[in-house]
Amino acid sequence: MIKPNGVGLARVLKAAKCSMQGFAAGWRHESAFRQETLLTLLSVPLAAMLAQSVSQFALLVGVWCLVLVVELLNSAIEALTDRVGLERHELSGRAKDLASAAVFTSLVIVGLVWGAALWEWFTLL
Repeated sequence: MIKPNGVGLARVLKAAKCSMQGFAAGWRHESAFRQETLLTLLSVPLAAMLAQSVSQFALLVGVWCLVLVVELLNSAIEALTDRVGLERHELSGRAKDLASAAVFTSLVIVGLVWGAALWEWFTLL
């Protein structure tokens, strides 16, 4: 039986294509994703200057990547919720609020990690 998503390399290529379409949709339709992507890209050179080790650099950039992951999931939940129905419903509102709280939590993690790195950097000057 032939699998609809292919097997082996064909499956990997199809999955990569779907992922690129997801990134494009996030960029095209979600201003928060565009803003967070730009902040992530701006943070890379800053992290390179600030980091005291390769692992710290990975952590400083990685927490921004976490924000992008959570923002994409938040956008997916919002799109799916809107697809189901635009009328107000308690569960739809709860789903959107929970997804938004996840984005907020990821941004708090960014603040903690970057704050700790900046604290260490300034105390070593």
